[in-house]
Amino acid sequence: MWYKSPKPPIGIFLRRERLPACAPGRFLRKALSFINFAAREINCKIVYYGAGLGGKTTNLQVIYQKTAEQQKGKMISLATETERTLFFDFLPLDLGNVRGFKTRIHLYTVPGQVFYDASRKLILRGVDGIVFVADSQEQRMDANVEALDNLMSNLKEHGYDFNKIPYVLQLNKRDLPNILTVEALNKELRKKNEPVIEAVAFQGVGVFETLKEIAKQVLTELKAGG
Repeated sequence: MWYKSPKPPIGIFLRRERLPACAPGRFLRKALSFINFAAREINCKIVYYGAGLGGKTTNLQVIYQKTAEQQKGKMISLATETERTLFFDFLPLDLGNVRGFKTRIHLYTVPGQVFYDASRKLILRGVDGIVFVADSQEQRMDANVEALDNLMSNLKEHGYDFNKIPYVLQLNKRDLPNILTVEALNKELRKKNEPVIEAVAFQGVGVFETLKEIAKQVLTELKAGG
């Protein structure tokens, strides 16, 4: 597992906050500026999307805490009045490579509240894969649906085809008593037969399973685009 490996990454990567991500299906054709040739790394962007307080931030915090120091960059936090937008990068050691290039993953969360939609749109720019974190509580279903509709609208505005972009649905907070069944959540939220992973993010349950699944999809897209 990459988050337990003591081995340091090979090469040096200088992180910049505005670093763009490589777009799926355009590897080595239109995304040359997104490849670090010195370190032989491809930089890819995964965004955690969903309603407010659904567990997006918790997912990233767990991943960051369990990733070896020498494999990760600094976590950046942009605070709003009610939520934080987090992002950091890390170098998984067990994802394999694409034409001899390692894959550096950049993880982002979006603000949950609708009135931060401009920030959501900005964070989606250059995205390679998306994890939608759904709150399993019955009273949060409307918020889940609203966030999912917003995601699709923003992807369309950026020119992305939702049916083609790597995507995972995470059903979070499965430990609570007032939750909907997986079947009920899938009926409302599963849109394209995407992988569905149950999670209790604050306990770490389902967090790395979700990350490995979305990373696998992104890597597959990169190889197909090569």
